[in-house]
Amino acid sequence: MSETKNAAQAKSAQTATPAKAGTSAEKTERDPAATGPAVDISRRRLLGTVGGVGAAGLALGAVGGAGVYAAVETPDDTSPLASVGATEVMFHGKHQAGISTPLQATGHLIAFDLAPGAGRREAAALMRRWSQTAKALMAGEVTGSGDTGVALDAGPSSLTLTFGFGHSFFDRTGLADRRPAQLDPLPDFSSDQLDPQRSNGDLWVQIGADDALVAFHALRAIQRDAGTAAKARWQMNGFNRTPGATKKPMTARNLMGQIDGTGNPKVSDADFEQRIFVPDSGQPAWMAGGSYAVVRRIRMLLDTWEKLPRAEQEQVIGRRKADGAPLTGGTETSAMRLDKFGPDGKPVIPANAHARIAAPEQNGGAAMLRRAFSYHDGVGADGSPDAGLLFVCWQADPLRGFVPVQRKLDRGDALSAFVRHESSGLFAVPGGPRPGEYVGQRLLES
Repeated sequence: MSETKNAAQAKSAQTATPAKAGTSAEKTERDPAATGPAVDISRRRLLGTVGGVGAAGLALGAVGGAGVYAAVETPDDTSPLASVGATEVMFHGKHQAGISTPLQATGHLIAFDLAPGAGRREAAALMRRWSQTAKALMAGEVTGSGDTGVALDAGPSSLTLTFGFGHSFFDRTGLADRRPAQLDPLPDFSSDQLDPQRSNGDLWVQIGADDALVAFHALRAIQRDAGTAAKARWQMNGFNRTPGATKKPMTARNLMGQIDGTGNPKVSDADFEQRIFVPDSGQPAWMAGGSYAVVRRIRMLLDTWEKLPRAEQEQVIGRRKADGAPLTGGTETSAMRLDKFGPDGKPVIPANAHARIAAPEQNGGAAMLRRAFSYHDGVGADGSPDAGLLFVCWQADPLRGFVPVQRKLDRGDALSAFVRHESSGLFAVPGGPRPGEYVGQRLLES
């Protein structure tokens, strides 16, 4: 549940910036520590090259044995990309991309388990490969001889890849003494109906982009790079509103039709960094600049929800459906007047309303950056829609962010009757890599 933000307002090193045609969207800078063949050609430049030699398309044909496919005549390489395709997010920075990056239109969440016998050495090599791939793809480049060609005609499209480590990763790699206390398993909640096969994992990857093919291209690259070192444990696919679909940037709506993420911390808040990211002086040292991600697959019981009259839906949430304003009046960003009572002597915002219970002021100031994707996986065995929210929230400490809020929601949230928590995970997401580093290097090589 995350608030959509204009890219121009982002104030982190991961801020999305337009790539000028022929420059940053096609740059070929490489990590000096990276292994594998050099990539000296961008996705768009490769298409221009194919077109330049007179090929209208290579149907299942290989370029230099690379197995890169092109099925249509290629555009003039000098033509500028559309604004959505041209937006690039930096790979290097104090924090990993995909945390404070503006919300993207499509995404994939995937967890891996290390293969039997794989340990610290194999994990380090995998993170090296993944980082090299992420850096190339986020810059709009192909990934070498194994590139599938799915996104050849697209720019970076705000692509981000974010990597994290689960509780079990540290046992598998002999690093249990470096596992942070914040990664202790989440407590049980009475409303949980969790599927263990779709929960947790040694490694976690979040992929987001404003183009579905760009996101899928990154997913396939990550899966291919895993090789024999790791096996996918679970995968979830999500979406959001496409940037530019509304007249002005707006907070996202979820599949219940509610504006969702109004109370999110903002990058411009004075305490944003301390709430969301581990400080430079924090422990363990390898987590400096990092964050903790709680991932929950929350199924929405839409058939039941949609039978409620709008007025009753608003009582469940505590906000107006049309504009997200609190029931006590004002606009979406107006403060909730939790002490306001109606003519019947009852609180205007009901005592069990979701917005009231989840409010930071009701939870000792507990805050987390909710940055979710909606999902729709067809219909369940009972014929009801298997749809809802891939909830991802970020915080410097889940014991002071997600846990106290979820405990309170678990005790009496009116929304609980209309949702089902079906999977869960908690991951330590280290800080962003410096130039020449791969993600997690300060842990795996310290």
